[in-house]
Amino acid sequence: MFDLLKLMSQELITLSSEEWDEFSAQLSKRQIKKLDYVFKSGQVPNEVYFVNKGLLRVVIEDAKGVENTIHFSMEGQFITDYASYLRKLPASYSIQALEDSELFVLPRASVDWAYVHLKEGQKLGRLLAELYFTFHDDRIKSLYSLTPLQRYEGIEHIFPGILSRVPQHMIASYLGISPVHLSRIKRSI
Repeated sequence: MFDLLKLMSQELITLSSEEWDEFSAQLSKRQIKKLDYVFKSGQVPNEVYFVNKGLLRVVIEDAKGVENTIHFSMEGQFITDYASYLRKLPASYSIQALEDSELFVLPRASVDWAYVHLKEGQKLGRLLAELYFTFHDDRIKSLYSLTPLQRYEGIEHIFPGILSRVPQHMIASYLGISPVHLSRIKRSI
């Protein structure tokens, strides 16, 4: 049932079948309908999610209540509000399904169990944290050092197939531009 998660984990660490069986027994599956929320800002996230099928977006509201898309999560990726998860504080943002999605749920207890009981559990946690950090570091640098056209041209590399799966106003929001500006960019290409 958790084949993609197992494959992704084994790309990062050596995992015995016994370790996998014990770990996967602690996980569950959650179906999320399109436009439903995995969780909303203000809730304390106590789970990490692995996207088995579907597409999610991370949304943060500004002071005026305007939603800003700051991240997408596709098949084969982990997602939660990591800072809030680690600090056990209310989430700063919400996670919403953009398609009917199937998530594997990793409760805090199973993550903690993995750190202690998997031979390379600490390594897995470190590698996932490094991936998360480098992604967000690259994102910040791109917002400040690349033109909107360059960011638009690079989004398919980061999120393959995203342009055909997500409404254009969400793409514009992710790129940090208005939908009108995105239309101009697309016409100029």
